[in-house]
Amino acid sequence: MDALVNPDKMDQPELSGPGKAGGTVHGIIGQSPPMKRLFKLIERVAASDATVLIQGESGTGKELISRAIHEGSPRREGPLIPVNCGAIPEELLESELFGHVKGAFTGAAFTRPGRFELAKGGTLFLDEIGDMSPKLQVKMLRVLQEKVVEPVGAVKPVKVDVRVIAATHKNLEEEVASGKFREDLFYRLNVVPLHAPPLRERLDDIPLLVNHFAERFAKIQDRPQVQIPAQIMHIFQDYEWRGNVREMQNLLERLTVLSDGDVSLEDLPSKMVKDHGQIADNDDESPIPARAFALPQNNHAITDFNREVEAYENQLILNALERTGWNKNKAARLLNLNRTTLVEKIKKKGLERNEPAAQSQLHPGDKDQEDGP
Repeated sequence: MDALVNPDKMDQPELSGPGKAGGTVHGIIGQSPPMKRLFKLIERVAASDATVLIQGESGTGKELISRAIHEGSPRREGPLIPVNCGAIPEELLESELFGHVKGAFTGAAFTRPGRFELAKGGTLFLDEIGDMSPKLQVKMLRVLQEKVVEPVGAVKPVKVDVRVIAATHKNLEEEVASGKFREDLFYRLNVVPLHAPPLRERLDDIPLLVNHFAERFAKIQDRPQVQIPAQIMHIFQDYEWRGNVREMQNLLERLTVLSDGDVSLEDLPSKMVKDHGQIADNDDESPIPARAFALPQNNHAITDFNREVEAYENQLILNALERTGWNKNKAARLLNLNRTTLVEKIKKKGLERNEPAAQSQLHPGDKDQEDGP
């Protein structure tokens, strides 16, 4: 299951809007700009009965988002039935979704309703729908269009009353372009698209999540809560978290079990420390040379203050990007900026990765002066 926060949060009372319980909505933790936007979308789409497609990397909490939509919807009293389309073999998935009648195939000793019928009056969550076979995609399209299912071996279709929320870690537009996913089904699913942001795009949420998991696993494991020093928290915020919140959850459980309370560098995975060290080894404390701020020796010469400040800002940004291999998360950390602020500055200033193009931005206006009288 995808993870934005721990599963036991799912059973807590419903929270009706962003910002409740210190940035928790329906058990999802977050107060960063991407999460605030997501909370607003969840609140809005929950009130409707529209089909929703959630796309995002593994471990970003797609199932929790589906639960939040369901719990905030008029169908909250009905069931929320999850199906992992990628975990069930194709030959079994049709029966699992649509059901079958007695004698439909060898071993079908009795009639069995499918997940669509079991979700009557509620919500059906189709996880990893991008893994569904072309054959089942055709049948799924008919269900969404006509609101009926045909159980395996049945003669008559069965009407269903269910809201569908689908999710995938794949880029379905690319899958459509490559012929792996039906275009008509994609548009049927993509009525309301939602994006589950990866953890590296929500750095402001890392301390919240770390503290939450530390407290949670201390209770589960009946051990003292691990203490995260500032140095370790900086490493967490520099790390890319390819496994997203699920990876963080697993790490905090491991630290709770193996550490003696205060987490040290030795307790962290070697890759995490190594990635951080690539920045730290180059991060010296040498002062900015005084000549960087020197005025021209000619007393009659005029210094363009705004131009010089902008040139120095450009140089700082380029140095940080070069030092971190153009990793914007790490560069933002070095500059003590929000990642979104840094990205906006890079776009506004036209600082490209191509070195000659980037260097041409260091002193805006040089070209105009050279071409002048």
